[in-house]
Amino acid sequence: MHQADWRGVLPCFLFLVSASLLAQEPIPDYVAVDTALYAEILEMDRTYFDAYNSCDMETQSRIYSDSIEFYHDRGGLATSKAGILRSIEENICGKVARILLPETVEVHPIPGYGAVQIGYHRFVNAAEPEAPSVPSRFVTVWQQVDGEWYMARVISLH
Repeated sequence: MHQADWRGVLPCFLFLVSASLLAQEPIPDYVAVDTALYAEILEMDRTYFDAYNSCDMETQSRIYSDSIEFYHDRGGLATSKAGILRSIEENICGKVARILLPETVEVHPIPGYGAVQIGYHRFVNAAEPEAPSVPSRFVTVWQQVDGEWYMARVISLH
C-alpha cells in the first residue's frame, strides 16, 4: 500500500478500535460471593502477618504449607519452607513490617481446594519509618486441609 492509501484506512481503523473499547463492559466492583470465607481468609492473613511483623517464626511455620511455592518479583521462586523462614528471620525480623490495605482485598473460593486472596499491601522499613511505602500487589493461594488453612502459593510483587 502506498502512503497515500493509509490516509483513508487509518481513521477507519482508529474508529473501529475506539468503538470496540467503548463496547467492552467496565470492570465490576468486587463483591464477596462468600462473606464467611472472606472473613476467614482475612483473619488468616491477620494471624500470619501479626506473626510476620512480630517475628513469631512458629506461627509462620505452622501456616506455610510444606509444599509452599513463593514467587517474588525480585527474589525469584522459593520452594523450601525452611529456607523461606530462615530468610524472613534473617532479613525481615525487626526490620520490616507489612501493612494490609483491606479495602483492596478480594477472596475467591477454589472449590475442593481453598481460596485465592488478591490485594495490595505495603511494607514499612523500621530503619527508615518516614520513607515512602508504595503499595504493591500480592496473590495468596490458601489451601484448606482438615479444616486448617495453609499458605500454599504466594506471589509478591513490589
